[in-house]
Amino acid sequence: MSKVSRQFLIYTFMIMTICWGTCMICSFNNLSLEKDYFLYVPYLLGGWSPTIASFIVLKKNGKVKSFKEWIRNVFDFKHGITSYSLVVILSVLYVLPQCIVAGYDKGAPLYAMLVMVPLMLLGGGLEEAGWRYILQPELEEKYPYIVATIIVSVIWWLWHFPLFYINGVGQEGHSYIAFGFGVFGIAFALACVRKCTNSVWLCVLLHCIVNASGGIYKINDGIPGKAVMAGIMAVITLLIVYFNDKKKIFR
Repeated sequence: MSKVSRQFLIYTFMIMTICWGTCMICSFNNLSLEKDYFLYVPYLLGGWSPTIASFIVLKKNGKVKSFKEWIRNVFDFKHGITSYSLVVILSVLYVLPQCIVAGYDKGAPLYAMLVMVPLMLLGGGLEEAGWRYILQPELEEKYPYIVATIIVSVIWWLWHFPLFYINGVGQEGHSYIAFGFGVFGIAFALACVRKCTNSVWLCVLLHCIVNASGGIYKINDGIPGKAVMAGIMAVITLLIVYFNDKKKIFR
């Protein structure tokens, strides 16, 4: 693992542990985000730990010269219709198999995505400034693409662990194993987008859409739906990466 990757993980997990650890301790003392709103400060900072670590590490190692350059690298909007279509297709592939296998309840109307997707920039999307901006490509320099993607998915899954013990967050009371299959599937989708388009922004967008979809399709929790989705996503994204390497569809 490169020095940049190691530093990124150290900073990310250090910030996360301090912030979400504080939330966990408060939860053990019967405090909850639903009533004790001050907890949103450490909760949100913990969620932004990969984002914060990204800028610190890239600036420290001379990979970016300024915050403005870092922002420009994260929000690289200029991509073709095929690249944006890839994001939409993978979003559907994340939701549809789970709906079919596990079932779902209707949530907010579909047009609510227009509001919810931008909000998810602060609710998960900006994590990609770390996981897919730094960790995925850095690991791909040492390991094959599939191995690098699996490593990222495991690290990402472990990073989420404290959320299952914080009162008032979406993961509370849900299966950590089922969540792991979900992480595995979306990790392959995000790695595919990064590999095919070389874009951090499109990874951010995909993450935002997937998170926002949870408010539209309230999918029943469980391992089968997420496991099926993860298998489908892994196979299809590997095929996409393979054909893109041959035909350069998304470049």
